[in-house]
Amino acid sequence: MSEQNILDTVIIGSGPAGYTAAIYASRASLNPVVYTGMEPGGQLTTTTDVENFPGYPEGITGPEMMADLQKQAERFGTKVYYEYITEVKFAKEKGQLHLLKSSGGNEIQTKTVIISTGASAKYLGLEDEKKYAGSGVSACATCDGFFYKGKDVAVVGGGDTAAEEATYLAKLCNKVYMLVRKDEMRASKAMQDRVNQTSNIEVLYNHELVGLEGNMVVEKAKVVNNVTNEERELVVDGVFIAIGHTPNTELFKGQLEMDSTGYLVTQGKSSATNLPGVFAAGDVQDSIYRQAITAAGSGCMAALDAERYIAEFF
Repeated sequence: MSEQNILDTVIIGSGPAGYTAAIYASRASLNPVVYTGMEPGGQLTTTTDVENFPGYPEGITGPEMMADLQKQAERFGTKVYYEYITEVKFAKEKGQLHLLKSSGGNEIQTKTVIISTGASAKYLGLEDEKKYAGSGVSACATCDGFFYKGKDVAVVGGGDTAAEEATYLAKLCNKVYMLVRKDEMRASKAMQDRVNQTSNIEVLYNHELVGLEGNMVVEKAKVVNNVTNEERELVVDGVFIAIGHTPNTELFKGQLEMDSTGYLVTQGKSSATNLPGVFAAGDVQDSIYRQAITAAGSGCMAALDAERYIAEFF
C-alpha cells in the first residue's frame, strides 16, 4: 500500500464517542474514517427521547441526534463506511502502522485507531422486550427515568446496578418494584441497605419477569414466583432491565488489556490503551457512567490523544 493510502485515524464504532472523535480528528486535518459497525449510531438509536444532552432544550430523539453528529463529522471531511471491522493486528512499537480488515474487503493501514464500539445492555431474551423497546422498556434509569416521574415502575435485577437504578428511580417515581430472581440480592451490603431504607421500593425475591402487556406502551408486567409458580400482574408504566452490560470487545481479545468483565483499560486520565497509537472512548472503556455526554467527552479526548501521538511519532 502506498504512502498516500495510509490513514491517520480509523474510528471503529459510530456512537457519540465515535462521531465526536471524528469531529475533532477531522478539524485537526487527520482525515478520519469511521466504520459504523453493525448498529450505526450505537445504543442511542434505540432510545426514543434524549433530554439530558446539552444543546437540545426541547429534547431530541436518539436517531435524530446521531444523524446530527454524523452530519457534523462529515461536514469537516470524515468518511463514513457502513461496514464493520473483522480483523485487527495492532502494532506493538511506537511509530508502526496498525493493520485492519473490514467486512467490505478493505485492507487498511493506519497510524492510529480509536475504538468506540460501546457496550450492549443485557436483556432477558423475552419477545416483549423488543416489542416495547423505547415504549416502556429501558436499560438506563438515568437516561429515561424522568419520563416516569410520579409513576409506578419495575426494575429487574439483584446486583449493584439494579440497586442503583432502583434507588435512583425511587426519587422520581411513585413506586418501584425490584424483581430479584433469587432469595437474596447480589448487590453489596451498602447498596442493599440503601434499597431496604427506601420506603417506596418493594423487593420481590424469587420473582422473574415473564411478559409485558399494554396498548402500544407498557401497562402491566407479568411476573412469576419461581418457588411457588404463582403468577401475578404488576400495574406499571415502565420496566428497567438492570442485569448488566457486555462491552463489545471480542475483536480485541489477546491484544488489548481488559478488566475482568471485558472493558478496555485506559492509561491514567488519557484514552490510551496498552498499545501505542490505539485509543478507546465511550462505553467500551466506561462501565460506570455510560452516558451519551461522557462518551462524547471521551471521544474528544481520544481524538486529541491521537493527534498528539501522530505529531510525535510520524
